[in-house]
Amino acid sequence: MSGKNPDKLQAAGSFLMKVFGALAVKGPKRVGALYVTCQLFKIYFRLGTVNLCRSVIRSIETARNFDFEDFPVKDKVTYMYYTGRLEVFNENFLVADQKLTYALMHCNPQSESNLRKILKFLIPVKLSIGVLPRRTLLEKYNLLEYADIVTSLRRGDLRLLKQALDRHEDQLLKCGVYLVLEKLELQVYRRLVKKIHIIQREKEPSKAHQIKLEVLVKTLQWLGITMDVDEVECIMACLIYKNLIKGYFAHKSKVLVLSKQDPFPKLNGKPV
Repeated sequence: MSGKNPDKLQAAGSFLMKVFGALAVKGPKRVGALYVTCQLFKIYFRLGTVNLCRSVIRSIETARNFDFEDFPVKDKVTYMYYTGRLEVFNENFLVADQKLTYALMHCNPQSESNLRKILKFLIPVKLSIGVLPRRTLLEKYNLLEYADIVTSLRRGDLRLLKQALDRHEDQLLKCGVYLVLEKLELQVYRRLVKKIHIIQREKEPSKAHQIKLEVLVKTLQWLGITMDVDEVECIMACLIYKNLIKGYFAHKSKVLVLSKQDPFPKLNGKPV
């Protein structure tokens, strides 16, 4: 905190690496290797040198003399929590989902503080793959910084998403999930297009699959977001490219033509 070099923390990491090497051999002592690994993770995350975690993970996951199921449950939960966080940083959301879900399911249900720590990263991962949590969960674990973000995804409200990110920016940056949540914009655009499609289907069923880009421009203006037709067209092209919506452009008439069959494919846990 005073700006000095954290010599003792670095020395502790170096010493624990020697301990890990001693525990990695065959024999009853190797059961302590995962505990030491988790302490190394804590040090590396504190120092901001998470890249050093990779060599330790490789040793645990490739060594033949380690059977993950032989380790104590609490150590396995901690290991999955930290490796899940690493996958979040790498935007490998499907693997992060598996690891953090494992940590959540095997964590002591009485330990609310640990459950909250896990959910703080698992919720952004779930949002990224199209799974929205209930508000009761956010209230129970005091994670209401995600409440408006979830609401914006349900409504297709880009303004609300931007406001929520601005309001909790420092907290989310410190946690390391701000950039993950910022990329949810595409899902919000998708939801907005879907709501316009539903309204048009009720008013003009024969033209429900044709959405004028000018309508999207006016909708965004109503939300306080200024964009021209070309910018909106770029965003819609991105949605089509990422298979968030199915359709094509009638470029001359500036119309987004949605597929008549399944225009909004389910995410099915796939990252956007």
